[in-house]
Amino acid sequence: MHGELIPIGGGDPVPLVKQELTIGRRRTCDIVLEYPKVSGEHCILEIINGYWKARDNHSQNGTKVNGERIDEHWLMPGDTLTIARKFTYEIQYEPMSSERPQDPQDDQERSLIERAGIERRSPSRSGRPAERTRERDPMSRSWGDDDEEIRRLLDD
Repeated sequence: MHGELIPIGGGDPVPLVKQELTIGRRRTCDIVLEYPKVSGEHCILEIINGYWKARDNHSQNGTKVNGERIDEHWLMPGDTLTIARKFTYEIQYEPMSSERPQDPQDDQERSLIERAGIERRSPSRSGRPAERTRERDPMSRSWGDDDEEIRRLLDD
């Protein structure tokens, strides 16, 4: 067993017996919740490197972790998982690794340019081309290995 879901408000704990579990209304799901607001295959729980991750499966009524709607989110011991605003569970398990995984939502707060490692230009208020935030080597006419592609991306 890889942990369990403890229903908030009472009920029997749900053992997490496989490394990937589907939660939904269909009888083919690993955890069946027969409730009209639960999608057929509402969400997926998956254990990766010793930590559980919840992933919403494009459900109509959503999946929440600790009250926040998610697309996918790492579940830490003691977090709450809510399915379709109706079923709320606390997840209990022992992580198999001491290194906490990075939360995808942390990465979403950074811009695409920052995630790609491309540096931004300073905003221009004068209508003149904006200055770049990193200094160019005065002995070189190049901004780097892929200077034309980067310049094109920044100018778009």
